[in-house]
Amino acid sequence: MTGYEVAPDQLQDRIKTLTRLAELTGDLVTTASRLAERQPLLGTAPPAQDLSKRLKAAGSGLADEVKEAEREVRAFQQMLADIKATYTQTDAEQARKAVR
Repeated sequence: MTGYEVAPDQLQDRIKTLTRLAELTGDLVTTASRLAERQPLLGTAPPAQDLSKRLKAAGSGLADEVKEAEREVRAFQQMLADIKATYTQTDAEQARKAVR
């Protein structure tokens, strides 16, 4: 025994929370992407057109950042799910060995 105790039920609660967070982040990705596609209507003067292009580029950058955040949340959620599965499998194997 290593001194660590893993409670699969508590991990499952964290996994559910991260799954919900990933879903909400996915919704945010959709919204940010939609906003990034829009060209701000600031007028036809060259400075206004330049600002409009910069705002659109910033929106695209924001959408990319939110996509990356969603990817990281999903990766962390998957890692926790894998850890839970490993511990559950190990506990089941040890229980089977103890019965023998």
